[in-house]
Amino acid sequence: MTTSTPKLEVIAPVDEPIIITRRFVKAPPSLLFELWTTPEHMKQWLGPRGYEMTSCEVDLRVGGSYRYVHRSPDGREYGFHGKYLEIDAPRRMVCTFVFEMVPQNEVVDTLTLEETAGGTLVTTHSRHLSLEARNGHLAGGMERGMSEGYERMEALLERLARGKGNA
Repeated sequence: MTTSTPKLEVIAPVDEPIIITRRFVKAPPSLLFELWTTPEHMKQWLGPRGYEMTSCEVDLRVGGSYRYVHRSPDGREYGFHGKYLEIDAPRRMVCTFVFEMVPQNEVVDTLTLEETAGGTLVTTHSRHLSLEARNGHLAGGMERGMSEGYERMEALLERLARGKGNA
């Protein structure tokens, strides 16, 4: 879609939410919202390279939930789940996020999809219950996983533009 790779930006001020931004060129908010909320698409991009999503369930409604499981290259499985708190498709979504290995560290994520000239600016505010949980999330590879996932999303967008969205 573009010759230069957009870069994920992570801002982590102390005692504030983590703010993650990335621009997607030639992708409207409606398409990105669909990629974010449709299991068939989520399986193709969500998570770091080398990880397979073995399960993905989405009940997209306020009060509904989602759950997915990643399998790492060494065969370990990692589950994630959450509840949808607000949905304003295709511009905004608020949901909880729980990594099932540390269920006490629930995060509230606010996703906004802002249409810009030639694309969409994706911004996520991740609010943690404690500074310790926030720092653990940052240290646990969150930035790498999100960056690689967004690169995979970019590749999916390119396949969809060519008419090969499930390739």
